[in-house]
Amino acid sequence: MSSTSGTAITGQGPRKRMRDLLPNLHLGYWKPGPLNSLTDVPGVRVHTQEIFADNGNVNTGVTSILPREDWFYKACYSGIFSFNGSGEMTGSHWINETGLLHSPIIITNSFAVGAAYQGIYEYTIKAQGATKGNVDWFLLPVVAETFDGYLNDLTQFVVKPEHIIKGLESVSSDRVREGSVGGGTGMICHYFKGGTGSSSRVVEGFDSKGELKTYTVGVLVQANYGRPQHFRIAGVPVGRILAQEANMKAGSNPTIKMAREALEKEKNRKDGSIIVILATDAPLHPTQLQRLAKRATVGLSRVGGYGHNPSGDVFLAFSTGNGIPVQSISMERRAVDPFKPTPVNVDVVDDSSINGLFEAAADATEESIYNALCMAETMVGNQEHKIEALPLEKVKNIMERYM
Repeated sequence: MSSTSGTAITGQGPRKRMRDLLPNLHLGYWKPGPLNSLTDVPGVRVHTQEIFADNGNVNTGVTSILPREDWFYKACYSGIFSFNGSGEMTGSHWINETGLLHSPIIITNSFAVGAAYQGIYEYTIKAQGATKGNVDWFLLPVVAETFDGYLNDLTQFVVKPEHIIKGLESVSSDRVREGSVGGGTGMICHYFKGGTGSSSRVVEGFDSKGELKTYTVGVLVQANYGRPQHFRIAGVPVGRILAQEANMKAGSNPTIKMAREALEKEKNRKDGSIIVILATDAPLHPTQLQRLAKRATVGLSRVGGYGHNPSGDVFLAFSTGNGIPVQSISMERRAVDPFKPTPVNVDVVDDSSINGLFEAAADATEESIYNALCMAETMVGNQEHKIEALPLEKVKNIMERYM
């Protein structure tokens, strides 16, 4: 296995993020952060890594996210929304129970959930220790997945716990790499090459003392869903126009026709899914974060997601605005008495002032999907299956007719 790809086809012209491709495209009223990425939220760090085989049959990877530097001792308030539940996000029961996220987040392929789960534990043992074989702390790992079996040979189980350890030890605050990277390496979106995308928005508000303050909403998607005819950009039926052209080509070319029929058969069986991770430094409580996660659905629907039956569309939102003490009780520690209620002081945004954050979540989700599609390159993968990249020049020409 290698960390560089021999299966991505370059030479199609430079890939561009959506704002670079269409500078005049309206993507909401809130400005992006400096990086226009999940890592614009202070303290959030990300790493992406790819895994390939020389024969081209393995094309997969891992996206690793640390929600804050001191995640082990200070949980983030968190909320989850499942738009359609044909997928997995481990640790979700505990988040729904307590509203607390105190785990790294790993996004990978469907068959790598077990290895990722173990990898988080191995990383944490290495970082936090286990005295004489005793684990004196509590952690339920958060691992999400989408299915990359069309371009990746899942039967090889190439993702190992050591990939997770490497990823979590390598996270950074740099702009998230996009396209066919990380857990999104082998993903397909609207029948084009999909993958990892990210975006952010900055919302003006106030702190608890009434002083002016800005808050950031950052989004990362692993996009692996959708039909070509449903793909839209700012309401323009780009996918339908491109699909009509593709159908004409397939009608005159038996090879293209067979390839398209094989892809349709696969997507009818397992549509693919999308994972959305939303982070903010606005001090939201768990119910508000669940509401924020729901707004990812608005962004997804704008691009053309319907939440089909076999699609796992699961969204997680967390806030770094408060640090909630965890690991307070163990065999050795008793920071609180578990039978004597003890308050903690937190800031919470007034529900009546939350609309800007909702808009930011929807807009950043929409743009994250666009970026995943725009940055991904054509790939030839498992069994020589080929998925074309979104043709950027054609997209630009189509959009110029409508803008």
